[in-house]
Amino acid sequence: MAITSYRNVAGTNGTAVELIAPGDSNGTIKSIMISNTSADADAAVKLKLESTPTSGTASVFTLINTTLPRGAVLLIDDPGILSFDNSKSGFGLYIVVGSSDAVSVFINA
Repeated sequence: MAITSYRNVAGTNGTAVELIAPGDSNGTIKSIMISNTSADADAAVKLKLESTPTSGTASVFTLINTTLPRGAVLLIDDPGILSFDNSKSGFGLYIVVGSSDAVSVFINA
């Protein structure tokens, strides 16, 4: 079943916003498109995988840590980057944006 997820994310002040929770995806993610929705400012964007263990420290892996120019779009469609264990005991996908930044995120799975 194909899933297309859309989300607007604005100014997270370093707080991660969950895009896909552990156990939520039924298949491989085909692509992620991140669009800087600002017409006049660059956007700081970090896309990461994070585990949610019942005890101990979470494992965190940064996939993308970049600045998107105003009006720019970043397309991630490399299966090597987008394949990860999304089981309940695996990883979730999260995004962090700068405090005054705004982006739109499209996930095609």
